[in-house]
Amino acid sequence: MSPGPTAPVAVGTPLLADFSLEMTAKDVPRLEEAAALIPAGTRVNVTFLGNEDLELRRSAARAVRRLGFVPVPHLSARRLGSRDELEGFLAGLREDGTAEHLLVVGGDPATPHGPFADALSVIRTGLLREHGVRHVGVSGYPEGHPAIEDTVLWSALTDKHAALAAQGLAGSVITQFGFDVDPVLTWVEQLRERGVEVPVRIGVPGPAGARRLVTYAARFGVGTSASIARKYGFSLTNLMGTAGPDRFLHALAARYDAGRHGEVKVHFYTFGGLRATSEWIAQFR
Repeated sequence: MSPGPTAPVAVGTPLLADFSLEMTAKDVPRLEEAAALIPAGTRVNVTFLGNEDLELRRSAARAVRRLGFVPVPHLSARRLGSRDELEGFLAGLREDGTAEHLLVVGGDPATPHGPFADALSVIRTGLLREHGVRHVGVSGYPEGHPAIEDTVLWSALTDKHAALAAQGLAGSVITQFGFDVDPVLTWVEQLRERGVEVPVRIGVPGPAGARRLVTYAARFGVGTSASIARKYGFSLTNLMGTAGPDRFLHALAARYDAGRHGEVKVHFYTFGGLRATSEWIAQFR
């Protein structure tokens, strides 16, 4: 018997075969707890938070490598106080053998702490390649950014990838997490129409308490509480349960077309729940 129209579509292997995870520099104990559940060689992004210093970030990237995964340190342009600070960070990663993959973001501060106003200004220094960086990820915002116009976002994204290509650096895009597949895949199509053919890692919230999901979404300007509740299947009057990305991933698998969307993978934002996310992925796959 063929499945009915509401039967879930199996999530294709390409989408989950090479997923990546997110952690903070303080999450090393959580990563160690979850390590046995995570496939060897998985990319693990290490965020660049304002309350974590350089040594803590370096130590976290070293731990990712020690556990058999690929460290992808973040670099927040607006949090850098000087060019020397940038060079010191890159030199430390190179010394540790963790510099090959890097994610460069603009960062949260409204006013830059130093000379770098955005990710593009960091890329244009030429220092990344000099310090052994070979793969550079940048951010994408399928549902927009609360403080930046769409035209500016698109221009910045295409300029960053042109700058990376000019320096012979491989590029990729990691999107902000979302709850609705349609605007995400529409955005990917628009990216391809602009001639950007690099891999895209679609941001997905890992399993988390419903209240936490709504809080994070509000912080990053992703959708509204009502739309999140509808898409994740929980009630705003009862935010004590846990929601997982099942619906999102099934919808992504159903709508994904390699011919239109190119190379697409999944990136899980764990919100500190590395073990919970890793267990969920293992069971879901």
